[in-house]
Amino acid sequence: MFRRHPLLSVITLVYLGGVAWLTLGPQPEIASKDGIVMQVLRILWEHPATDWVTYSGVEFTANIAMFLPIGLFFLLLFGRRRWWLAMVIPFLMTLSIETAQIWIPGRVSDVRDVISNTLGAVVGVLLGLAITAPRARRDRAAAARRRAAVGSLR
Repeated sequence: MFRRHPLLSVITLVYLGGVAWLTLGPQPEIASKDGIVMQVLRILWEHPATDWVTYSGVEFTANIAMFLPIGLFFLLLFGRRRWWLAMVIPFLMTLSIETAQIWIPGRVSDVRDVISNTLGAVVGVLLGLAITAPRARRDRAAAARRRAAVGSLR
């Protein structure tokens, strides 16, 4: 797997390192009441058309977006046949992260994070399956032609 896709393996490991730093490091300042997220939310709340946007919704969506590449990268690394691994491993990673956050000062462990992170990985896997479907069909058709050619030689 890592020998077949060395560049993707490095990109995946770097991305996972970034996720670990974001989720297991100190609480970022963007979540503070003067952070950029809250400043943007306050601007949105001033307008009736966007006053429905909440911090909770933004956080949930951001967690989905953060784990979507993980599902995609794992699918590409493990292959289409092991698509389920690309969903199970991020789920287990999230459980580990949320368990570790119990003991990290300033961090809050939340079941919604498990749901949103896993959902992000699932969306990434589905996106990866859709992207790789045409090639998978071509590969299956080519294999069927080779089998037919070998069968006609007998």
